[in-house]
Amino acid sequence: MRRFVERFEHFTYIVLIIFLIVLLSFTLLELGWLVVGGLIDESTFRLDSQDLFDLLGYFLLVLIGLELLETIKAYLDRREFHVEIIILVAIIAIARKVILLGTAPVEELVGIALIIIALCGGYYLVRRAGMPHSPLPDDGVPSPAGREEP
Repeated sequence: MRRFVERFEHFTYIVLIIFLIVLLSFTLLELGWLVVGGLIDESTFRLDSQDLFDLLGYFLLVLIGLELLETIKAYLDRREFHVEIIILVAIIAIARKVILLGTAPVEELVGIALIIIALCGGYYLVRRAGMPHSPLPDDGVPSPAGREEP
């Protein structure tokens, strides 16, 4: 039974990767279409501000998709989730929300600000926890070549 569940899980991840690749391909085509259409358009400004926001939204959406693809790939290869990558995807997603937000009530802006602070704090802690600690002398200044002076 366990082997069946593992195979089903693996199959599901493969299908998710295929769907994500198809979705990213169409999003990339749409982004290209918007860029080319904006450059060909005969107007004073090639792209107005709303068009630029749309382009940036598609660009960030492609980045989010690529990061999700990397997360799924890492899980299939090593059976581990990279928390750092997941937090980065969340930060990119909230940045996309802020960029495309426009006008919003104060409560929503405060909530988004708290989410950004929490995600950045979590990212900092995850990065700090993963960093190797180097020995420092008592004065807090690293000595040359990693050796302590007498």
